[in-house]
Amino acid sequence: MKKTFLSFFIFSQVLFSQNILDLKSRSEVIKDIQKDRLENLLPDLMEETEIDMWVLITREYNEDPIIKTLLPPTWLNARRRTILVFFNNKEGEVEKAAITRYNFGENIPSIWDKDKEPDQLKALYDYIKSKNPEKIGLNFSDHFALVDGISKTDYDLFFNNAPKAIKNKVVSAEKLGIRWIETRTEKEKIIYDQLVEITHNIINEAFSTKVITPGVTTTDDVVWWMREKVLSLNLKTWFHPTIDVQRNSKSDLYAFDGKSKFDIIQPGDLVHCDFGINYLTLNTDCQQIAYVLKPNESEAPKFLSNALKEANRLQDIFTDNFGYKKTGNQILKESLEQAKSEGLDPQIYTHPLGTFGHSAGTTLGMWDSQSGVPFKGDFQMNYDTSYAIELNNKTFIKEWNKEVRIMLEEAGIFEQKGFRYVNGRQTEIILIGKNLH
Repeated sequence: MKKTFLSFFIFSQVLFSQNILDLKSRSEVIKDIQKDRLENLLPDLMEETEIDMWVLITREYNEDPIIKTLLPPTWLNARRRTILVFFNNKEGEVEKAAITRYNFGENIPSIWDKDKEPDQLKALYDYIKSKNPEKIGLNFSDHFALVDGISKTDYDLFFNNAPKAIKNKVVSAEKLGIRWIETRTEKEKIIYDQLVEITHNIINEAFSTKVITPGVTTTDDVVWWMREKVLSLNLKTWFHPTIDVQRNSKSDLYAFDGKSKFDIIQPGDLVHCDFGINYLTLNTDCQQIAYVLKPNESEAPKFLSNALKEANRLQDIFTDNFGYKKTGNQILKESLEQAKSEGLDPQIYTHPLGTFGHSAGTTLGMWDSQSGVPFKGDFQMNYDTSYAIELNNKTFIKEWNKEVRIMLEEAGIFEQKGFRYVNGRQTEIILIGKNLH
């Protein structure tokens, strides 16, 4: 255990220096993360959700999303039909078993001897009987795709052939699956800080004259530069980035229509990005804004800086309303009402973020659902959960005679001591061309 902790500590120090770990080093960190989650997080979650046996059944190339959170770093896919079983023995420990031909990496041993019992399902049923659980959780859900991972074929195969005593114990593992996906451990929080810092650094470089030559560079050029930059760091993006502009000479408000995504970037433009990366099992999702300085300008116009301050105020109102066991719809309603009472013109569309980009957990609005989100918005907020604080505020700019939408997004974590941004947030407009003055 000391060796594992020491190796993680060393790797975390490397992350602080902004070095990107090589693949072999990453695999060691990922194994440590998975081991820690299985040994120190899963027992509490199974106790909380009152499921004492969790059965995951999946097949190669058709993996249950939950399986993807457990895949050994040297596996890119499940193998054949993979069956994992977790049993809470009520002694503070979860027993881990793979009903497979191979050990599931170093954390989950195989207990199936095919020579003694050729039938994989029979071996599973025998194991279940030996543990005599009260509830058997399977990953099916009407409303949460990430915990609806068992295929119809695998469900039918398991359920139709199971003894009646086992069938009667089957329940949905929906809540357990969501809690597993949404909960961040202390080790993951350390890594997350560095991951967001890497993301911010890439954005800062993209929003500079190293990448942008005003009057020449297009928004699409910057998008592909970001993709190439991530690739050069041996990282991945989890979605194709967006770069768009708002400017004085345009009569239209940026409105998700795609027209402002293919412009030549000009002096005086307000430039916006939407960008996220994947590294060490976690994802980022970040939106920031920049201003292209005109000749003889050394700062952004005051009216744009004030518009950013209004959007920052919306962020404060929103995150101050976070609360343990409050629903996403409740937080959304309170935040929109308060923001509008202060004269703001808000939209809030914040989603869980972590193991997946659009992750499982409490959803707090969608850009086209500002009155609440059924089911996902009714899920209660829990501690140690992470979110992409995604929103915008519209401000009328009299100098441009139009509204400008300040779109922001930053990773944040809700803990017992309250909400915090993972690695800060944008409070000043990035200046493109500042180095020329």
